[in-house]
Amino acid sequence: MMSHENLDVYRTSIKFLSLSRKVIKNIPRGNADIVDQLKRASRSIPLNIAEGVGKSTQTHQARYFTDARGSALECAACLDVLQEERLVEEASYSTGKDLLSRIVSMLTKMVR
Repeated sequence: MMSHENLDVYRTSIKFLSLSRKVIKNIPRGNADIVDQLKRASRSIPLNIAEGVGKSTQTHQARYFTDARGSALECAACLDVLQEERLVEEASYSTGKDLLSRIVSMLTKMVR
């Protein structure tokens, strides 16, 4: 097992990625912009975490963890837009926001 796979923040980000894929499948055609934004941002979280873990200095690690945190916040905003436009189920919205809150909290601690 790679070292990033042992991190709760990484595992949680993979759970969110899975949830975001389910949300995206239910978004009707004509919303390609928000679909693309959520798809790219949700992928970016675990990828940046994994890349950060592989860096040799805390400064380099912090940069990737900060980028992952920014992507998590972007995903939260995407969910807010989808909720406002009534394009996401309440249960998915709530679960997604909870996962993202945990991710942001853990990444904030990792950057300090």
